[in-house]
Amino acid sequence: MQLIIVESPTKAKTISRFLSGDFKVESSYGHIRDLPKSNLGIDIENSFEPKYIIPTKSRKRVNELKKEAEKAKEVILATDEDREGEAIAWHLTQVLNLDNLKSTKRIVFHEITENAIKEALENPRDIDLNLVNAQQARRILDRLVGYELSPFLWKKVFKGLSAGRVQSVAVRLIVDREREIEKFIPREYWSIEALLQKMSTCHVDVPRQRGTLESLESFKAKLIKKDGELLDKFAIQNKDEADEIIKDLNDAEYKVEKVEKKETKRNPNPPFTTSTLQQETINKLHFSAKQTMMLAQQLYENGYITYMRTDSVNLSEESLRSAKKFIKENLGKNYALEESRRFKTKSKNVQEAHEAIRPTEPFNTPDVIKKNLDSRQLKIYDLIWRRFIASQMKEAIFDSITVDLEAQPPSTLGEGSKSYTFRAGGQILKFDGWLKIYPNSFSENILPQLSKGEVLELKKLTPLQHFTEPPSRYTEALLVKALEEYGIGRPSTYAPIISTIQERNYVRKNEQKRFVPTETGTIVNDLLAEHFPDIIDVGFTAKMEKNLDEIAKGKINWIPIIRTFYEPFHKNLEKKYRDVEKQNHEEKTDETCEKCGRPMVIRQGRFGKFIACSGFPECKNTRNIKQEPKTIGMKCPRCEEGDVIIRRTKKGRIFYGCSRYPQCDFASWTNPHQKKYKADD
Repeated sequence: MQLIIVESPTKAKTISRFLSGDFKVESSYGHIRDLPKSNLGIDIENSFEPKYIIPTKSRKRVNELKKEAEKAKEVILATDEDREGEAIAWHLTQVLNLDNLKSTKRIVFHEITENAIKEALENPRDIDLNLVNAQQARRILDRLVGYELSPFLWKKVFKGLSAGRVQSVAVRLIVDREREIEKFIPREYWSIEALLQKMSTCHVDVPRQRGTLESLESFKAKLIKKDGELLDKFAIQNKDEADEIIKDLNDAEYKVEKVEKKETKRNPNPPFTTSTLQQETINKLHFSAKQTMMLAQQLYENGYITYMRTDSVNLSEESLRSAKKFIKENLGKNYALEESRRFKTKSKNVQEAHEAIRPTEPFNTPDVIKKNLDSRQLKIYDLIWRRFIASQMKEAIFDSITVDLEAQPPSTLGEGSKSYTFRAGGQILKFDGWLKIYPNSFSENILPQLSKGEVLELKKLTPLQHFTEPPSRYTEALLVKALEEYGIGRPSTYAPIISTIQERNYVRKNEQKRFVPTETGTIVNDLLAEHFPDIIDVGFTAKMEKNLDEIAKGKINWIPIIRTFYEPFHKNLEKKYRDVEKQNHEEKTDETCEKCGRPMVIRQGRFGKFIACSGFPECKNTRNIKQEPKTIGMKCPRCEEGDVIIRRTKKGRIFYGCSRYPQCDFASWTNPHQKKYKADD
C-alpha cells in the first residue's frame, strides 16, 4: 500500500477519486507540530533552535498516521506547495520517523485534478529545506517579538495587550491614516456645470413628451477655461466668484468649438492573485479577506480552482489552449485571440512556476457546476472563472468623443476679449470584447451628434460647491493592496493579519466598513513608535520579508538573519524595561463610587475606556462611559455658524447634524466632506 498524506480531509477525498488500486489517502488535519504556548520554545543560546511539541489536539491523529505509515511500503507527502505546506511535510517526516523507516516522496501540484495528481506522482522531488527554513524563520521571528514584547506592554501599559511583528505595521498604517484625516483642513472650491441642448430646427411650438428628443439631445458640460486659460481646481473659491461667472454666462452664446472623436481600446485585467481576488470580493461581494480565503480553499480542495495562495499571474500553456477553445466554441471566433495573452508579474519575488488563480477546467462554467456549490462558493467561483476567461478575450473597443464649447457673454460677442470654454466627454461601446463575460461599470454618456460652429441652447447653469477631502480610511480591500504594495506579509498572511488586528481590538470597522484605530490600538502604536521604531517601520518589515524570500531561495542562511534582528531588539527591550515608566492612562472624574464612596476614575482597558473605582482591587465597581458627539472639523453648510457633529439615531445609525439643533435642522446621512452642495441647498 502507498500512503499519501495531505493536510485536509476534503483534499484527501478529492484526490482519492482520481486514484485506484494500491493508494490510500489520509489527512494530517493541518500542522501536527508547533512551538509550545506555555513558553518561548526557542533555544536562544543554541542558534535559535525551535523546540517543537505535538499539541494535544494532534496527538491522536499522529498516532493514527504512525500506524498507517508502518503498514505502507511508501509514504508520499502531498501537502500544499507553499512554505507552510513544505513545513508540514517536513514535520511529518520528523514525527513519523519517515527518513529512517521507509521510502518517502514529496509531490506538489497547482490544482487537484486527475492529470495534475498523476503527473505529480510521476515527478516526485525531495522536501525543499530552503522553504522549510523560510517558514521556520518567520515563525521564530514572530514568536520572539510576540513573547518578549507583549509582557513589556502588560507591565508598562495594561494587561491583555500583545504585539505582533507584522500586525503592528498594519496597525501603524491605520493610525497614521487616521492622524492625516484629523489634521486635514478642508478647502472650499466651486465648479460650474451647464446643461445644453441642440437648437430645435422646428419653429412651431410643439410640446415635447418626456423621454423623447429633448432628453436624448441634451447633455452636461463642465467649465474648464476662462479667456483661453485652463482653470485649476481652486480657480473658483467661493459662492460670490461662482455667481459672478454665472452672471456672465446666463445670456452667453454657446457654440461648438471643437469635436474630437477617436477609437480607444481597453484590455482586460490579468487573472486573479491572492491579493486581487481579496480586493475584488471585498468590493463586489462584500466578503472579508478571511471569508474569501476560506471559500477559495474549499474550491481548491474540491478540484475547481488552482492553488489560491499566489502572487503570480502566470498561466499554463494547457489552460491557455483550453480557454481559447472555450471562447471559440461558446462566444464566437470574433472574441478569441489569435495569440494567447500572457501577463508579466511585477514582483521580483514571485515564483513563475506558480500560476494565477484560475478554474481548473474552463468548460466548467458557473452554470455547469452550480449544483455542487453553495451560494457563497458559487459567487467566488463565478468571479474567478469570468476573470480568467476575460483575460483571454479580445479588447473592448470604444469611440471616445470630446467636445469643447465656447461661451461668449453678449457684451463681448465678436471682440474675443472675454470667453469661457466648457467641455463634455463621452464614449460609445463599439465592440464589447472581454466586457461580454466580465462587465465593468462604466458610463457611456452618449452625446448628440454635434458639429463645429453649431450654436446650442442653454437650459441650465449649476454652480456646485465642493470641499477637498481627506485621505480615505482603509477598507479591507485598500489595506490588502497597501500591504502588498509595501511588501508587508505574503499572500498567505494578508487575511490573518487583518483578522488578528481586529480580534485584538486595535482597530475596528466603522459604519462605512472602513478601519479606524481604537484608543488601545493608538496607545500601543505610539509606545512602539517611540521605543521600538523598527517593529512598526514599513521599510524595516519589508526588508525582513525580502530576507525570508532569499532564505526560501537558498541564497542566505536563516540563523544570521534571526540573530541580526534579535540581539539589538533584545538589548533595547532590556533597556526600555528600566527606562520607561508605567503609562498612566487614568483620568480623574467628579463622580464617587456608589458602592464604597471612593472617587471614580476613567481607565483604559483592552476594549477601550471605562469608569472604575479608584479603590481597585478592593472595590471592583465599573461602568461604561457615555459617548459624546464628535465634530468632523467643518462648519455647518446650511447656517455656517454651528459645527457639523457625528450623531446617532435611536437604532444606532450614524448621521451628521448641526451642533445648533434645533435652531438649525441640517442633517445628512453622508459625511459633508464627501458631498457636493449646490448653491441653493
